[in-house]
Amino acid sequence: MAGIRVCDCLVALAFSAAIGITLLVLGCALPQYQNWWPMFVILFYALAPIPTMVSKRFSADSGSSALIEAMLFLTAGIVVSAYGLPVVLAHTPLVKPVIQWGACALVMAGNTVVFLTILGYFWTFAEDDFDYSMW
Repeated sequence: MAGIRVCDCLVALAFSAAIGITLLVLGCALPQYQNWWPMFVILFYALAPIPTMVSKRFSADSGSSALIEAMLFLTAGIVVSAYGLPVVLAHTPLVKPVIQWGACALVMAGNTVVFLTILGYFWTFAEDDFDYSMW
């Protein structure tokens, strides 16, 4: 029965990630926007889970430590940067912004869905006891 739960979670995570990326692509590719600059937030999607994985790999206990706190700080900085990039692109320059506010809203909605998917992944597989020394 546990295998079905994991399979269902994986399907739900894949579905929500696809929805988030679809919102991001819509923010770039719709005819009224036609600007692919917001696609740079994909770099933040790739970088966001790395500090958390590093802290899980190198922390010996489940208590608080300087490594865990530093990695949480880096993750928070990456997530805030992913939300800040579309806002900065929509604000500058004042006369003719790089992206429109509609594209900014779609990218931020996509950010929310993708980051909730990443959070759901870590919640789903938090109790798995994976042996990293097998690599």
